[in-house]
Order: sequence, then C-alpha cells, then structure tokens
Amino acid sequence: MNRPAVPLSRHLLRVRDLIDRAYAEQLDIAALARSASVSQAYFRRSFKAAFGETPHQYLYRRRIERAKWLLRSSDLSVTEICFDVGYTSLGTFTRTFVRLVG
Repeated sequence: MNRPAVPLSRHLLRVRDLIDRAYAEQLDIAALARSASVSQAYFRRSFKAAFGETPHQYLYRRRIERAKWLLRSSDLSVTEICFDVGYTSLGTFTRTFVRLVG
C-alpha cells in the first residue's frame, strides 16, 4: 500500500520550525534540504517562494530577533549574546545586527 506524498509545504513548515527551535546551532543548507526531502537548490528556491526570504536570511533574522530580546531582558554582555544565539564571531554578529536592525 502506497502512502500519499507529503506536500512540500508541510516539509518547509517543518524545516522552518526546526530553524526556530535550533537557531543557535550550526545549521547547514544540505541538512535542511535533506529534512525537506529535496535538493539544496530546490529547497532554497521553494523556501524563498514560501516565506519571502532564503533559509539563511530567515536564520539570521531569527537569531537577531532573539539577540534583541536578550539585550532588552538580560544582563548578558553582547559577546555572550552573540555566542548564545549561534554566532561564532562577534564581528559577524555585529555586522548582521547593524544590517538588520540599524
């Protein structure tokens, strides 16, 4: 008995949920595409078509949203927050933060 195919949109929602949960981890496109059962190129195009931004843009925005919340609500240093939200470089964190927040 064949099981009905799961729509790509459901796979993409699962991947977006995974990014939301694991934003501080080192996520790569290859693993995310595998979890959606599609090629990397098709995954990038489909994710952007579905959510209006690439998987990387979504991940960066999610990390920066969390960083903003931590900056407002905790006594952690910028460096601690940088590492807590998944960045491995304070410079990259700062550039991304300034680009997305101003």
